[in-house]
Amino acid sequence: MNEFQFNDFLTFLSDAASDCVDFFLNIHGKLTQMGCKVKMTSTKAHPYQLAYTMPNSRKGILNFYLRKKGLRMRITVVNADNHAHWLNSLPAHMVNQISKKNTCVKLTENCECLDTCMGFDFYINENHFQKCRFYCFQFDVDAESMPYFYALLEGELMAREQKGHMEEK
Repeated sequence: MNEFQFNDFLTFLSDAASDCVDFFLNIHGKLTQMGCKVKMTSTKAHPYQLAYTMPNSRKGILNFYLRKKGLRMRITVVNADNHAHWLNSLPAHMVNQISKKNTCVKLTENCECLDTCMGFDFYINENHFQKCRFYCFQFDVDAESMPYFYALLEGELMAREQKGHMEEK
């Protein structure tokens, strides 16, 4: 990603979701300081997508999707069970976003999916979810959700470090 693209992204972010700029810069700074690689792409639905992969690895950790309506964020979680406390603390609008995500057909119907895919089977309070791992933790970013994203990202980075995922290739 070159500086020109990054500046375009920041300009678009400032126009579409100015309240998210500091949040984005904090996370971007943390991940790039850790040595995460950043790749920028574009689609019709999302004019700007930034994908972050772990250092010395091809494993993704986070994606930002910027669109005219605002900023979306997806954190790639390795094991949802590691984040039970975080899940149970989510505000209702974030739980609602999870509930709208695709149900994992491998878990619910024993259908074929990607070989590496094993969906997430978890509870938020008493509500049972069986969701596709690829989109389960994708949310709209707003002022209320930002502290929850920081907490999930920190928890996931810590879990990966403990399991040695940062070293994998």
